[in-house]
Amino acid sequence: MPNIVLKAGSRPPWVGLAAAVWVLIAAGNGYNFPLYSPSLKSVLGLNQQQITILGVANDIGESVGLLPGIACNKFPPWALLSVGVVFCFLGYGVLWLTVTQTVIGLPYWLIWVALVVATNSTTWFGTAVLVTNMRNFPLSRGTVSGILKGYAGIAAAVYTVIYKLVLKDSDSELLLILTLGIPILCLAMMYFIRPCSPASGEDSSEHVHFIFSQVASVLLALYLLITTIISGVVSLSDTVSYILVLIMVIILMSPLAIPVKMTLFPAEHKRHVPPSDSSDHLVPKEGESTPTDSLLTPSSSGTNLGSFYENDDALDADILLAVGEGAVKKKRRPRRGEDFKIREALVKADFWLLWVVSFLGVGAGVTVLNNLAQIGVAFGLEDTTLLLTLFSFCNFVGRIGSGAVSEHFVRLKMIPRTLWMTFALMVMLVTFILFAFALNGILYAAIPLLGICYGVLYAIMVPTVSELFGLKHFGLIYSFMGLGNPIGALLFSGTLAGYVYDAEAAKQSSSSCVGPDCFKMTFLVLAGVCGLGTILSIILTVRIRPVYELLYSGGSFRLPQTSGH
Repeated sequence: MPNIVLKAGSRPPWVGLAAAVWVLIAAGNGYNFPLYSPSLKSVLGLNQQQITILGVANDIGESVGLLPGIACNKFPPWALLSVGVVFCFLGYGVLWLTVTQTVIGLPYWLIWVALVVATNSTTWFGTAVLVTNMRNFPLSRGTVSGILKGYAGIAAAVYTVIYKLVLKDSDSELLLILTLGIPILCLAMMYFIRPCSPASGEDSSEHVHFIFSQVASVLLALYLLITTIISGVVSLSDTVSYILVLIMVIILMSPLAIPVKMTLFPAEHKRHVPPSDSSDHLVPKEGESTPTDSLLTPSSSGTNLGSFYENDDALDADILLAVGEGAVKKKRRPRRGEDFKIREALVKADFWLLWVVSFLGVGAGVTVLNNLAQIGVAFGLEDTTLLLTLFSFCNFVGRIGSGAVSEHFVRLKMIPRTLWMTFALMVMLVTFILFAFALNGILYAAIPLLGICYGVLYAIMVPTVSELFGLKHFGLIYSFMGLGNPIGALLFSGTLAGYVYDAEAAKQSSSSCVGPDCFKMTFLVLAGVCGLGTILSIILTVRIRPVYELLYSGGSFRLPQTSGH
C-alpha cells in the first residue's frame, strides 16, 4: 500500500470529526430493525422466533467487522466507506423489494443474508471514522470515543423522528431512505474523513471545542426526545413536521462551527515545548538501556501516525534481517499499553476477560433492543416507537456520559475505565430482576436504565482497547471484540428470548404474547448473565489498575514506547 499522506494543520481533524457525526448517524441504520420488522413479519408470514433470528442477522451484520478492521491499516478511509455504501445499497434494496412486494416469493434465507449485508455497512462506516478520529486525537481517546459512540447511539432517535414526522410511519419509505439516502450521505462526507496530523492536545482551546461538541450532542438528544414525545401526543401539520426536522438537521451540523471558528479566529501558534509526561521523555538518555533493548528509537503510536499504515510483513522481515546482522537485539513481546498485533493480544488474559465481559453485557442489552416492540406489546403498550426513542436517548446518555466521566477520573485518579462497566452490569442485574417481576410502571424505568448501561458498555470498550493494546492495530482488535455482540444476540435473543416468547404465545393460542410471562424467564437468565459479568469485570479492573497508573501517572495520557511493531 502506498504511504498515507497526512493532512496537516489544526483544522482538518475537527472537520473530520464534524463529518464523522453524519457518517455515524448513517452507521446507526441497524437500529431501525424494530421499526420495519413488523412489515417483514406480516409480508412473509413469520412467527416471532423467525423474526428474532432475523434480528440476530441484523446484529451479526453490524458487529462482525474483522474485514474492515484489517482493511483500515491497508486502505484509506474512503475505500472503507465505499464498501459500506455498496453493502447498504444492495442489502436494504432487497428488503425494500420484499416489503413493497415488488418482488414476491424471496426465500427466508435470502432475506437473512440481505439483512447481514445491509447492516454490515455499519462496520465499514464505523471503523473508517472511529479509527481515523482516534488516531487524529490520540491524547483524548475517551472523550472522542464518547462523542462518536454517542452520535451512533442516538441515530435510532434521528431515524424515528424522520419515520414519524416525514415518512408518516411508512416502512417502505424508510427502507428506501436506507437504500438510497445513506449511500448518498456517505459519498458526500467521504472527502472529509481522512488521516490528519494528530492533535497535540496542548492547544488550550481544544478542551473548549470538545465541551462544545458534547453540549451540541446533548442538545440534539434532548431535542429528539422532546420532539418524539410531542409528535406522539399532538397531531402536527406537515409544515410543522418539516420545520422540526430542519431544526434537527441544523443541530446535527453544529460541530462544523468549530473549524469555522478556527478559520475566522485563528489561534496564535506558540513554540511547542513537549510536556513532562509526553513520550519524548520516555526516550532514554545516553548510556541508559531501553525497554526493547534496541539501538533504534521506536516510534510511538501517538506521534507517528504514518506507522499505522505500514506493511507488517515487510516490517517484521526488516527486523529479522536486522537481528541477523546484529543491528538490533531480538524484540520482546509487547506489554499492556504498547502496540499489540491481534495474535499477540489473543494470548492475553486481559483480552479475553474484556471480551467475555462485553459479550455478557452487550448480549443482554441487545436482547432487549431486538425485542423492544414485543416487550412493549407484552406490557400493554400499543405504540412502541416511544420506547425505541427512549432507549436511544438513554443509550446516548450512557455513551457520551461514560466517555466524559471515565476520561475525568482516569486522569484525576488513574481509575481504570472498566470500573464503569462494572457499575453498568450491576445496574442491569437489578433492573432485569425487577423487570422479571413486572412491577407497576417498571417499563418506563427499566428501558432507560438498560439503555444507559448498554451505552456505557459500548463506549467504554473503545478507549479501553486502545489503551491496553495500542492504536496501531486498534481497528482489527476492536472489531474482534465486537464479535461478542452477535454471539450474545444469537444465544440470548435468537435462542432464549424467541423460544420463551413463542412457548408462552402457544399457551395463549395466539401468534402474539401478552403479559409479563412472555419474557419473565428471559429476564431472570439475563440477570444471572449480568451477575457473572460483574464478577469478571471486577477481576479485570483489579488486574489492569497498574497499567492505568503507568499510562496516566502525569495527569494525562503518557504514550508508551512500542516494542518494535
